[in-house]
Amino acid sequence: MLIGISSKISPELLKVLMEMGHSDEIVLADGNFPAASHARRLIRADGHNVPELLDAILRLFPLDQYVQKPAALMQVVPGDTAETPIWEQYRSIIAKRTGLDAPLEEVERFEFYERAKKAYAIIATGENALYANLILKKGVIAGADSK
Repeated sequence: MLIGISSKISPELLKVLMEMGHSDEIVLADGNFPAASHARRLIRADGHNVPELLDAILRLFPLDQYVQKPAALMQVVPGDTAETPIWEQYRSIIAKRTGLDAPLEEVERFEFYERAKKAYAIIATGENALYANLILKKGVIAGADSK
């Protein structure tokens, strides 16, 4: 364990977050997402839910300030009556950690899968909310001693 780094951030996840460069993407996948079959790099976080990981990650990880929507949700399939209250949690966490008001885009299901396959890594969580998958695009940190 380290001072200032959440215990929700595993050593493997910390390494991946450090390796990622500007505009690389990482997926926070819910428990239903086909993470193992889609991942170039798979990080297991089965005991955690997406909101708690999102909050911990955004304490360390800048979102891309050069794109209009640096985070993406899997769009609800047309005709599906599933509710997505978790999205409001994401908006709140992102606003709190980044100051961004409307950072989320909705991506069609199969387009989301294709984007996930190209992501730097996928974090497989134990999240049981429906449509709780989230893609984050990494931004830059200005200067080596920016904080």
